[in-house]
Amino acid sequence: MQWRGDTAGYVCAMLPASPDRLLLLHNPRCSKSREAKALLDARGVAYEERRYLEAPLTRPELAELARRLGRPVHEWTRAQEPAYAALRLETPAPNDSLLDALARHPELIERPILVRGERAVVGRPPGAILELLA
Repeated sequence: MQWRGDTAGYVCAMLPASPDRLLLLHNPRCSKSREAKALLDARGVAYEERRYLEAPLTRPELAELARRLGRPVHEWTRAQEPAYAALRLETPAPNDSLLDALARHPELIERPILVRGERAVVGRPPGAILELLA
């Protein structure tokens, strides 16, 4: 099932609370994101897709995602993007500053990210998402 942002007239998939639900934070223009999606599809895994550039995560969702990833925010922020430089953020920037920046500039979020219940993983390399399927 695919989900699109409210701006497209669709309901937006929230971060799943149940381990029975999977949510792929996906950017279809990204080759690694497409590879992760293909891995899920090839295994017949049921998941929801949120195109986070069209349906950005809110600041509270990003804070919750950080908790589920269990990694500092700078580790899943794309610091090489022009928007990062334009914001003149420290490297690495404090978590609160980064969460604010990610909420305003979703292109700074590393992708793909797979969320399952209380856990999440960045799909770099794409095969890393498979750890949530075990």
